[in-house]
Amino acid sequence: MTLGEAGVVVNLGSADLERTVAFYEGALGLPVVTRRELLEGHPEVVFRAGGALICVEGGGAPSPPANPPFSFEVEDVEATASALRGKGVALEEYDLPFLKTVDGIATVGGVRAAWFKDPDGYLLAIMEGAQPNP
Repeated sequence: MTLGEAGVVVNLGSADLERTVAFYEGALGLPVVTRRELLEGHPEVVFRAGGALICVEGGGAPSPPANPPFSFEVEDVEATASALRGKGVALEEYDLPFLKTVDGIATVGGVRAAWFKDPDGYLLAIMEGAQPNP
């Protein structure tokens, strides 16, 4: 097997694992695959997002990076943004020289995107048109 055929696991940290589970499972609708404790005192919850897994480890204050650690490719960014708002998720607004959102959504080239933060401050994105045509 090559890495091009391998599954992807994204690893995040959480200061409050139950709050993070409520967000990812409740607001984002990601199913929980498993709850486990591989190392004593370090519980983790694994979620499925399409063909990828998101592993969130509790027990410490995370240091979110400036850029999104991952993005969700969606068919309709407006409908997805509306559904997220309906679950209480606040979209980020930007008014920068290179990026301006209108009602939380920006168009950059042929890609439409919106950004939001999880309870631990990770910046996440939903994107429409990001995947290249085969």
